[in-house]
Amino acid sequence: MKKGLLLSALLYTAVFFGQETYLHCGKLIDTRNGKVLTRKTIIVSGTTIKSIADGFVDPTTPDSKVLDFTNKTVMPGWIDMHVHVEEETNPNRYLEEFTQNDADIAYVAQDIAKRTLMAGFTTVRDLGGSGVNVALRNAINKGLVIGPRIFTAEKALASTGGHADPTNGYRKDLMGNPGPKEGVVNSIDDARQAVRQRYKNGADWIKITATGGVLSVAKSSGNPQFTQEEIEAIVATAKDYGMKVAAHAHGDEGMQRAVKAGVKTIEHGTEMSEATMDLMIKYNAYLVPTITAGKTVAEKAAIPNYYPDLVVPKALAIGPRIQGTFAKAYKKGVPIAFGTDAGVFKHGENAREFIYMTEAGMPAMKAIQAATTTNAMLLDMDKQLGVIEPGYLADIIATDADPTQDINTVLHVTFVMRNGVIYKNE
Repeated sequence: MKKGLLLSALLYTAVFFGQETYLHCGKLIDTRNGKVLTRKTIIVSGTTIKSIADGFVDPTTPDSKVLDFTNKTVMPGWIDMHVHVEEETNPNRYLEEFTQNDADIAYVAQDIAKRTLMAGFTTVRDLGGSGVNVALRNAINKGLVIGPRIFTAEKALASTGGHADPTNGYRKDLMGNPGPKEGVVNSIDDARQAVRQRYKNGADWIKITATGGVLSVAKSSGNPQFTQEEIEAIVATAKDYGMKVAAHAHGDEGMQRAVKAGVKTIEHGTEMSEATMDLMIKYNAYLVPTITAGKTVAEKAAIPNYYPDLVVPKALAIGPRIQGTFAKAYKKGVPIAFGTDAGVFKHGENAREFIYMTEAGMPAMKAIQAATTTNAMLLDMDKQLGVIEPGYLADIIATDADPTQDINTVLHVTFVMRNGVIYKNE
C-alpha cells in the first residue's frame, strides 16, 4: 500500500473505530479559567475529548495509545482570526496577480495550510482572497488536504478604488468597472448584493475594507471608504444570512462608522482614538491587532523595490504604530481577539503575535485566551473549540515549556492534534 493511503487508513481507523489516546500532561492550560494545571491525563476518543483525569492514568484497553507529555505544556489548538491562505509576501506579489491562475494559487494555499497547522493553529479565519479559500476549506473538511479548520470571508468588500478593489494599480484599459459580483460596493443596493454574492459563493463571514490600506496600490491608508448607510446595509444583510462582519480599518473615522453599524471585529485599528475605544467597549466590538503584520511591512518597506513606490510611505508610517495602539486599547479595556494577518508575513510564524502582545502589556495567559476561548466564541464554536474539556473537539497542541513562564516557547510547537488526528509529534 502506498504511504499516503496507509496514513489515511491509519487515521481513519484511529478516529472512527474508537481507538483511544491518553495524553499524560505535565502541565495543562485551562483556558476557561486562566490556570495552569499539573499532572493531568486527557483521554481522546475519536474526534472528541472523552474525559480529563487527575494524575497519569493508564489505558483500560490494550489498543489505546499513550503519549508522554509529562515534561511539556499542553493546551487547546490556537485560532488565528486574520490570515490570507492564498498568498504570502514576496517582492513579486504584485506581478503574480497577472501571472498566477487559480490552480497555481491553490497549490500554494495547500502548502500554506499545512505550515499553519504545524505551527499550532488548528483553526483560522481567512479574511479575503480570490475564492480559492472556499475550495481549500472544503478540501480540508473532506480530509483531502492537511490544514486548519477554515472560516472564510471569500472576497473582501471594497468601494471603487478602495483597499480591496481588485483592479487598483492596473492600467486604465484593464481596470474595467468591477461591481458587487467582484466585491465592489458603491451604494446601499450594491452592499446588499455583494453580501448575498459572498453567501452564494460559500463565505462564512463578511469582510469590508472600511478605510484605505497599506499594501493596496492606492494613495491613502486611512480615509473612510464606505458611507455609514452602506456599512449598515452590509451588516444587516449579513445578519439575515447568518454571518458576522469584520472590518479592515486603519483610520479612525472609518472605524467609528463600522463599530456604530454593528461590525464585530476591527482589524488593525492603527489610528484608533480614545473615543473609538469607548465605542468598541460600548458595542462589544473586538480589536484584532495584527502586530506582526505591522512590524513586517515596516521592515520590508526598507528594502528597495520590495513594495511599489506608492506603498512604501504608508508602510513606514502605519506599520510601527500598531503595537502601541494595541497597548492603549488593551489597557483601556477594549475586547481583544487574536489575529495576525499572516500572508503579509510568512505563514507558520503566526505565533510571533503572542510575543508582541505580551511585550505591549498583555499577560501571556490573556493572549492565549484571546487565541482560544475568545476566538471560539466569535466563531460561534465555543461549545466545540477553545478549551480542553469533555465533549469538545480534540484540537490539542503542546510546547516544550510553559508559555505563561516563557512566551518564546510558542515559536516551537512540538505536537499538533486536530479533530483527534495527530499531525505532528516531535
